[in-house]
Amino acid sequence: MNVQSDLAVTTRQTPSLRGMQITTMTMLIFAGLINNLDRSALSIANPLISQELQISAAGMGVLMSAFSLVYAFSQLPIGIILDRLGARLVLGCGLIIWSSAQVFCGLANSFSHLFIGRALLGAGESPHYPASAKAVSEWFTAEKRGGPTSLFLIAGTIAPAMAPPLLTLLMLSRGWRWMFVVLGVIGILLGLAWLAFYRNRADFDQAVAKTDAPVIVKEKISLREWGSLFRQRNTWAMIFGSAGVIYMIWLYMSWLPVYLQNERHVSIALTGWLAAIPYALGTLGQLSCGVLIDWLVRRGWSISASRKLPICGGLFGAGIATLCAVFAPTTTGALIAISASMFFIYFANVGTWALVGVMVDTRFVATMGSLLTFGGYLGGSAAPVITGILVDQTHSFSIALSISALLAFAAALIYLFGIRLNPTIKK
Repeated sequence: MNVQSDLAVTTRQTPSLRGMQITTMTMLIFAGLINNLDRSALSIANPLISQELQISAAGMGVLMSAFSLVYAFSQLPIGIILDRLGARLVLGCGLIIWSSAQVFCGLANSFSHLFIGRALLGAGESPHYPASAKAVSEWFTAEKRGGPTSLFLIAGTIAPAMAPPLLTLLMLSRGWRWMFVVLGVIGILLGLAWLAFYRNRADFDQAVAKTDAPVIVKEKISLREWGSLFRQRNTWAMIFGSAGVIYMIWLYMSWLPVYLQNERHVSIALTGWLAAIPYALGTLGQLSCGVLIDWLVRRGWSISASRKLPICGGLFGAGIATLCAVFAPTTTGALIAISASMFFIYFANVGTWALVGVMVDTRFVATMGSLLTFGGYLGGSAAPVITGILVDQTHSFSIALSISALLAFAAALIYLFGIRLNPTIKK
C-alpha cells in the first residue's frame, strides 16, 4: 500500500462516513468562527480598554503579540501531540482552555491581567489549525482537500467580518467586559460538543470494521521523525514563507479598526461596518482558492504547481494592493485597496494549508501544520508590536503597511523557489 493510501483517505462513501465528514466540517467551521472572534475582540475593544486601563499604542501592541508569540512557540510541541493523541482530545481541550482565558480577559483590571489572559488564549488556540488540517487529511482524499481546506479556513475571514459590527454592538450595549465573557462561554460549550460528537478516523474505522476487514493502525510519529523534518528544505521554506503571510493578516486583524479611526478619521460606529468589507473580500478569496486548487488538479496540474500558483500570485497581489492603500488619497480608495489586499492574502493562505495536506504522509500533517503556524505567528507576533511602535513615533500607518508589503513579496519568492514536492507523494 502506498504510504499515502491509508484508511484515512479511503474513497468509499458510506452513509456513516459521509455523515462524519459533514459533522467534522460543520464543527470545524464553528470552532474557527469562535477562534477568530476571540482573536478580534481585543482590537475591537482597543480604544475603550486603552482608555480605561491607560495603555499606550505600543502597550496594546504588546498585548496583541502576547497572544501570537505564545501561540507560535506552542506550535512546536502541539503538532507531535496531535499526531499522537488525535484531534478529538487535543482540540476539545484547547477550545475549553482558550475560552476560559477569554472569560478571564473580561475580568481583567490591569495590563498584567490582560497579558496573562492573552498568553493563555494563545496556548489554548494553538491546536486549532493543525487539528483542522489533520481532520481534513483523515476524512477527505488528497485530490478533494482543496474545498474542505478553504471551508475550515473561511472562518478566518467571516469572523473578522462579523466581529466589527457584531462585537461593536455588544460592546456598546453591554460593555467590553461582557463581550469577552459571552465569547468565552460560547467557546466552552463548543469544546464540550466537540468532545462529545467528533471521532478520530482511527477510532471510527475501529468501530465500524468487520471481522474480515481488519483495521490497519498507522504507527505514531516519533520524536526522531519529528526532528528529521527540520533537516528538510521544504520545512524551512514553509516556516519562513508563512511568516510573510501571517504578518500581513495579523497586522490588519490587530490594527484595521484603529487605522480607520485614526488615519482615516472614521467614527467608532461606522468603523464596525467598514472594517467588515475587507474581510468579506477575504472570504471570497479563500473560497476562490479552494475551488481553483481542485480545478487545477482535475485539469492535470501537478500537486506542487496547483498550490504554488495561488500562494505566490496571492502574495504578490496582496503586496501591491497594500502599497496602493498607503498612497490612496481618500478613505474610499484606501478601503478598496485594503479589501483587495485581504482578498489576495487570504487566497494565498488557503494555498499554504492545502500544500501542508499533500507534502507529507497523513501521519505528519498536524506536525507540518504546526510548523507552518509556528513560522507564521513568529511573523504575526512581530506585526502588532512593530506597528504600534511605528504609529507611536510617526503617527501614521504608512511605514508599517509598506513593511508588510515587502514581506509579502519576500514570502512569495520563498514559496516559489524553496518548495520542492516529492513526486512520489500521492495526489
